[in-house]
Amino acid sequence: MKAARYLCWLAWAQKGRVALGAMLGTLWMVGLTLPPYLLSRVIDDGLAPGWVLALLGAGLVNAWLAMLRHRTMTKIRMDANFRTVRALIEQINNLGADLPKRTSAGDVVTIGIGDVIAIAASLTVTGPGVGAVVSYGVVAVLLLQVSVLLAVVVLLGVPLLAIVLGPLLGRLMKVQYGYRENQGRLTTRLVDLIEGLRVLNAFGGKAAYAERYRADSASLREQGYRVASLTSWIGALGTGLPALFLAAVTWLGARLAAEGTITVGELVGVYGYIAMLVVPVSFFIEGSFQISHGLVAARQVTRFLALRAPDRPPPAGPEVAPGSLVGLVSARPEESVAMLEGMGGFDGTSLIADHDAALFAGTLREVLQGRGEADDEAVHRAVHVAAAQDVVAGLRHGLDSTIEPGGRNLSGGQRQRVRLARALLAEPEVLLAVEPTSALDAHTESLLAGRLRKARAGRTTFVATTSPLLLAQADQVLFIEDGQVAATGTHHELMDSTPAYRSVLG
Repeated sequence: MKAARYLCWLAWAQKGRVALGAMLGTLWMVGLTLPPYLLSRVIDDGLAPGWVLALLGAGLVNAWLAMLRHRTMTKIRMDANFRTVRALIEQINNLGADLPKRTSAGDVVTIGIGDVIAIAASLTVTGPGVGAVVSYGVVAVLLLQVSVLLAVVVLLGVPLLAIVLGPLLGRLMKVQYGYRENQGRLTTRLVDLIEGLRVLNAFGGKAAYAERYRADSASLREQGYRVASLTSWIGALGTGLPALFLAAVTWLGARLAAEGTITVGELVGVYGYIAMLVVPVSFFIEGSFQISHGLVAARQVTRFLALRAPDRPPPAGPEVAPGSLVGLVSARPEESVAMLEGMGGFDGTSLIADHDAALFAGTLREVLQGRGEADDEAVHRAVHVAAAQDVVAGLRHGLDSTIEPGGRNLSGGQRQRVRLARALLAEPEVLLAVEPTSALDAHTESLLAGRLRKARAGRTTFVATTSPLLLAQADQVLFIEDGQVAATGTHHELMDSTPAYRSVLG
């Protein structure tokens, strides 16, 4: 039900445009019934010029309506696409650092690539779908003027097509659900394989993992064949059944004309009405398929939008003086990180500098600046504080050198300093850094620790670390046990008074 409500919300959010699309779709599809009627009058009235001009005019007007309808439906699809993307981005921002804990990267990728498009396409039924219903009724009324028998056949024939295709559509939706679930899992495994390729290669697990992926991929392929098989049957029946229906009604009309019950012109009109009826019938079938696909996609999107980050209580422990450098130490690093995340929130005044934060492709200058436009002086200042001058000097074009996705062309220590320089360049009121020196040698770490304290003077900085060099620079250190602050003081005070603290630092 949530999936259906989401599709309805997308339609209601642009109800004016949807109403316009429905009106244009109805006028266009009803307009398709005019040429057969006018053609029957042209034949029965002996090619009267007035009817010929009316036939030409009807064709031109309907072409214009078709253009407006197509343009409106394109806008409806694009609006639904953008609204879904915006909702997904807002949810990603709301989840923040909890996102990897709540869902997989592969599922997010699959939602962003496939589900968004399927949802947008399903809204196509809001225009021609309404027009198909109205035009179906119009054709029935027109046929009623010619022959009650033909009108009854048409009125009964189209529902019969729906009855034939209904079970197939239901089965297709069920198969699509399973296929979509496994598709997300396989994409997740592919992302894991790409991210962990070096580790797998080092431990000799690349071949085993690749074989597992190959087996899962083959299973998904078989599911895809089942989806394609059902889809092809629906497509074939959607094309073939209306054609058979057209042939049956045409044969019946020809018999009536031979018996003299209807005129030759009316026979031509009947053929035109039935030929035109293929259009709304095809829309019924295509629309049903798109809705089923859209519901499968909407189910995944609403499931993702329903994810909620856990409510975190304010971090336990004493308050710290604004503008101070505070260290967080724990025997279990995840406790320090959890406390940082609880402190951080996502209100725009604080920034969490994670040592695993993504480095995007671009020049080094672009990677450091992010979305800002800091001048070179500010960039070099941040690089200096992060002790990353050698990173810039070691690249062929300095700040204009290209950084590959994920910083693949940098070493671990270089990536760590680039991440820290990027965080420093943002100049947040509160900086929350997670192990910013874990990959550095002692000399570089010592330089960075002293520069960080001086550069962040007057602004609050929290650092989760077990580095004595960094902790020695801190104004205050919080020692965390079982998620609570167990002791507080300077680094030297805790080394003297807290055995557990000494044990953690080795």
